Amino acid sequence: MIKERIRELKNSFKKFNIDGYVVPKNDEFFSEFSKVDRLKKISNFSGSAGYAVILKRKNYLFVDGRYTLQAQIESGKNFIITDYSKILNCNLFKNLKLGINPKLFVSNQINKFFLKYNRIEIIEKDLINVNSEKNSYYLKPFFSLKDNVVGESYKKKINKVSTFLKKNKCNFIYITAPENVAWLLNIRGFDNPISPIPNCHLLLDNKKGMYLITEKKKANNLIKEKKISSKQVIDTSNFESLIKKLDGKKIMIDSKTCSIFYENILRKKFQILKIEDPIYYFKAIKNKVEIKNMINAHILDGLALTKFLYWIKKINQKKITEFEAQNKLEEFRKKNSNYLYPSFNTIAGTGSNGAIIHYRATKKKTKHIKKDDIFLCDSGGQYKYGTTDVTRTICFNKPKKKIKDIFTRVLKGHIAVASVDLNKLNTGKKIDTKARKFLKKINLDYKHGTGHGVGFFSNVHEGPQSISSSNNIKIREGMILSNEPGYYKKGKFGIRIENLVYVKKEKNKLYFKNLTLAPIDNDLIDPKQLTYYEKNYLFNYNLKIYSKLSKFLNKNERKWLLASF
Repeated sequence: MIKERIRELKNSFKKFNIDGYVVPKNDEFFSEFSKVDRLKKISNFSGSAGYAVILKRKNYLFVDGRYTLQAQIESGKNFIITDYSKILNCNLFKNLKLGINPKLFVSNQINKFFLKYNRIEIIEKDLINVNSEKNSYYLKPFFSLKDNVVGESYKKKINKVSTFLKKNKCNFIYITAPENVAWLLNIRGFDNPISPIPNCHLLLDNKKGMYLITEKKKANNLIKEKKISSKQVIDTSNFESLIKKLDGKKIMIDSKTCSIFYENILRKKFQILKIEDPIYYFKAIKNKVEIKNMINAHILDGLALTKFLYWIKKINQKKITEFEAQNKLEEFRKKNSNYLYPSFNTIAGTGSNGAIIHYRATKKKTKHIKKDDIFLCDSGGQYKYGTTDVTRTICFNKPKKKIKDIFTRVLKGHIAVASVDLNKLNTGKKIDTKARKFLKKINLDYKHGTGHGVGFFSNVHEGPQSISSSNNIKIREGMILSNEPGYYKKGKFGIRIENLVYVKKEKNKLYFKNLTLAPIDNDLIDPKQLTYYEKNYLFNYNLKIYSKLSKFLNKNERKWLLASF
């Protein structure tokens, strides 16, 4: 099937006078999770980031370190798997004319990756046929969140953005990141498979006037609530006509999500200012109501995960598969009526599959969990109202000394991040080194960031903050991040310990406070490696879990949880 699709694509090269075609992971809304996945359709690669470049005689798939193993397994038969960094102005396609769909790329991507050695041909027709997938979109209308859920009215939020426009002497902002529209208008939707983000754009002026760019049907609830009028809802096909009628000189666009297609339309009318959408920063700072809701969501999620951990370690005696394990965890989450659906595809990898950082088991592709395996489970949920993401690594027999050594070093890095002095180390770049310190002492490391920002009942991954070697965004009160150092031995095992944390301020000092409530496997820890402070940290963390969850656990579950102290 994949070979046929590649052949069909290559047959169109002559018609469009191109030497190759570039297929990104993202859809036209640049969503992390989408019902339309052109990259998977043409390459079979299911990871969250990558590019395929299909040439007349060769096919390349560019991925980062998280997906090298996965890409080789899923796409290695038809594609040359290449490190993502090599696409930067690479000369693999020197002097070739490459076709692109202008709705799927921003100009910065093209300038950064291709224009040094190649020519780009804009092709309006989508050469990866996804019409059937598009027709399967949910047509459910968007819905509003109440102020007592989000903590701030949409009118106050619009005022913030309007003030930002005035300060920058700009007439309009075209908000193309759907999650930013969701935050601004306090709305959510059903357009993405595991995220409540509504697929739409918003045009806002410095006098608080706005146009919502989407299908009218999806705005029905908003019109009924008088949040927006029918005349303010503009279908995508009428976007260019709208732009021609507007008065003003300058428009602000987000260089990460405003596609070449829309940029070209706007350029005909306005002077374009490429300034990062200020909403990324506004929504990164969660208010007290959002934090409270996230805390409550993590109590519900912690209960489900703790019951699952007890079940898989102590109750389940069968040789179950990874797929069966992730379904069992989903069963525990579904027992709570506030649970909606996963916040991302669960990663349940046993033994060698745990070393595939973003592995996904399916009914057809799964392994039995053996007693001597190390089992890594990374999962999360969308709740009313909150978003969770947690990873636990567990064993079922007495682990080897080497495994315990590495796990404990990962744990020490995890505790170092959780305990960091944010008044001294106030960026992700500075914090990242603390997480890797103990692994690097024995020349080990991991090929992913230590943490990502997390949305409130939104995308499980959001910026601009993260804990990584390249992130210089200042960590501020109200931000939520993951804390997830790990280690992966190819063909053997994977280890990761992940909690979500939020930034709290007391007596003018900032510090991380754990949101996640689930025990860390005591059987994998070498206590001799832990300092007094680290042991005390673990005791207090387990005590907090017990105090929050014990009343919801049965006698045996409580006894097991106490034993983890």
